[in-house]
Amino acid sequence: MKLKLFITAIVAVAAFSPGHAGSKAKNDCNITINDVWTAYDAFNNVYLDTDKNIYKNTDRDKAAIGRDRGAAAIWCQPMYVDMAINAVELAKKSGDKKREEKYSTLLNNLLEGNIAHYLNFDFDDADLNRGWFIYDDIQWWTITMARAYLATGNEKYRRLAEKSFARVWYGSPRVGDTGSYADPAKGLGGGMFWQWQPIDKARPNEAGHGKMSCINFPTVVAAMLLYQSAPADRKADPEPEKWTNAYGSFTRPAYETKQRYLEMAKEIYAWSAEHLADHNHPGKIFDSRHGENSVGHPLIYNQGTFIGASTLLYLETGDKKYLKNAINGADYSINVMSAEHGLLPWAHNPNDPYHQGSLEQGVYPAIWTEYMKLLINDCGQHQYIPFMLRNIETGWKNRDKARNICDGESWKPTTADRMIGSYAASSIPALMLTNIHPSTNK
Repeated sequence: MKLKLFITAIVAVAAFSPGHAGSKAKNDCNITINDVWTAYDAFNNVYLDTDKNIYKNTDRDKAAIGRDRGAAAIWCQPMYVDMAINAVELAKKSGDKKREEKYSTLLNNLLEGNIAHYLNFDFDDADLNRGWFIYDDIQWWTITMARAYLATGNEKYRRLAEKSFARVWYGSPRVGDTGSYADPAKGLGGGMFWQWQPIDKARPNEAGHGKMSCINFPTVVAAMLLYQSAPADRKADPEPEKWTNAYGSFTRPAYETKQRYLEMAKEIYAWSAEHLADHNHPGKIFDSRHGENSVGHPLIYNQGTFIGASTLLYLETGDKKYLKNAINGADYSINVMSAEHGLLPWAHNPNDPYHQGSLEQGVYPAIWTEYMKLLINDCGQHQYIPFMLRNIETGWKNRDKARNICDGESWKPTTADRMIGSYAASSIPALMLTNIHPSTNK
């Protein structure tokens, strides 16, 4: 089908949108919808382990066996599932029944493959190879499982999303941690803790322990998606799980009421917007909070979840403060963090780009893109479309044309001999699959 990419329909809108966020409008786009499918299929051809239906770490790995043995990081696998959800949505909107069926099958396979690989999503199993050992890893999966439920209507995915959310918030009877929620009533200061330590014999967190953006804003997003998913007439869990250990007595419901999810989202957002945002630079999000100090340079994925949390709350409440925050977060991402090349940054360590931590940072733009989709589509903020187009066109132009994949430094040609993580390679297809469009087509 020789149609222009779905986003070309909105270029005229973009050309007359407000001119902030450092973008110059353009009059055409050279990407076709066939390019989108080529890019996404190439990503899957290079990185998907079709035996296990989870993704590999790099283009050099033959199989996704486990942590440090060829499998992509547990917290990044859900971003790749999000891409499949978006592919199904785009195929449906494009009237492409064949691809809608193809990617629906892929989506199902990815969800079931990940569930099987990661211990049947037993979130109380802290096994370091295929289990759960840090709060944000679990919460990223909460978000994606909630999205999967909203996309498919499969109750299994909602149950798993609620199970993972409860495990993060309330803690685990088996692991012994006291939960990510830093309950102000217990003198813990509010917000969400990032980790429990030691992993195999947890001690309680204290008020001054790390409260990272990567758990706080995703918790808001997760709570809002579960709010959208929960039945309106649901009552509180009448038989919550209860346990006692050396640190006290604990209760963990299997699910929350619809209203309670909204309350949780608002509470964590309020704390996070106060303590993780740089009030001297609107839209800038610090990486973390330790005691009374907010520290760490801004990272594009934290910007993304801040935008997403703000947008979801705005869409539900109509409160313009949330929309203003989302716009500020997007403007800072583009005008400041993307200023060097006029493109989304790759936050890897340039002195050690193939270290695992550096590789994983390649997924940050894909996360940011998922939430910009909400801001553009659902809030009508079309001024960001030219920036999205520029990233797509530049990355696609600079791809390794033999494999149709692009590294994180999309402003440079990707050479065939370069090892590329699945993380950085996700950015361009993730951008292409966002299906940004004017509000008149919603």
